[in-house]
Amino acid sequence: FSVLGVSLDSDQETVRQAFLELVKKYHPDIGGPLASVEKFQEIETAYRKIQEKFAKDRWNVNECLGEYGLYYKEKVPKEEIEEHDIEHTAPQHRQYLSYGGVGSGTPFQREKQYWKHRAATAHASITDYKITNLDPICEKNAVVKREDKKKAKKIKTGLGIERLVEDLIQESMARGEFNNLAGSGKPLPNHSQFNPYVDFVTHKMNQILIDNGFTPAWITLQKEIRHKQSMMWNIMAKERSRLGPLPLSEREADIWARFKTGLADDVNYLNGRINTYNLIVPILQKQLLLYDLEKESERVLNEGHTKMDSEEKQDMADSEEHNNEKQTILNLFSSLFHRQ
Repeated sequence: FSVLGVSLDSDQETVRQAFLELVKKYHPDIGGPLASVEKFQEIETAYRKIQEKFAKDRWNVNECLGEYGLYYKEKVPKEEIEEHDIEHTAPQHRQYLSYGGVGSGTPFQREKQYWKHRAATAHASITDYKITNLDPICEKNAVVKREDKKKAKKIKTGLGIERLVEDLIQESMARGEFNNLAGSGKPLPNHSQFNPYVDFVTHKMNQILIDNGFTPAWITLQKEIRHKQSMMWNIMAKERSRLGPLPLSEREADIWARFKTGLADDVNYLNGRINTYNLIVPILQKQLLLYDLEKESERVLNEGHTKMDSEEKQDMADSEEHNNEKQTILNLFSSLFHRQ
């Protein structure tokens, strides 16, 4: 205690605060004028010994408290607190779930009472039935008849349309209007042939539209794409017929390159329509590839007619026309000679 500068009756918190103040003065890492390793070790040793003393004192106090330790307390009479509450009363409406809630007492007694109750109910029902049949003028019987009439009317209303339709069908069959129906004697169409990923209602709607002259959008778009591709091929084939055979000369190659550049807008439009078609077509196998201008132009160059082919074809057509004219003149002269 003298090293830390505190009195002997100081508590643990006072000792801790004194230790912290001395550490701030004498700790060697602070680098102050009073910093000293020996002094700091002396202060730390004194603080540890005081902490051990406090721990032993607490242990001795706990042992002296007796068998009940810190929890030993003399019994103090507690003041009774008055609580205002409703006195509990047994509910009077409870019934047994078995035997329809009839009877009381033991299960055996309740079973006997239940069967007696059923017998009495059956006897009363038989008596009421006999009275109803013996006295038709009875008001109760009249009420029952009115209820029966209402039920019968409801049944007739519900089945009236079905009976009317059935009667009309039978009359038409008797007149022979069902003799020459389309598909008579043939099996029903197999609906499993349509796309399994499309529900039957959508398939039937498409079928009705097709039968009435309407066409789904993807089919119309497919026809437009095919027509556009065919038109592109014809345009390139016509331009190819103005050029010579492969390999092309520099002048013809330049003409062909400029011609392909002029088709860029048409190709972009065609590919846009193909993308739209691929998004709405219901079958994956029906999707189309984008139009490749380079690939198609190479096909036209290799397979299309050249300028020489066109000239030969024109010469053949001219010679055939000349021969036809000669044949016509000869036929004319021969007919004149035969007349003479």
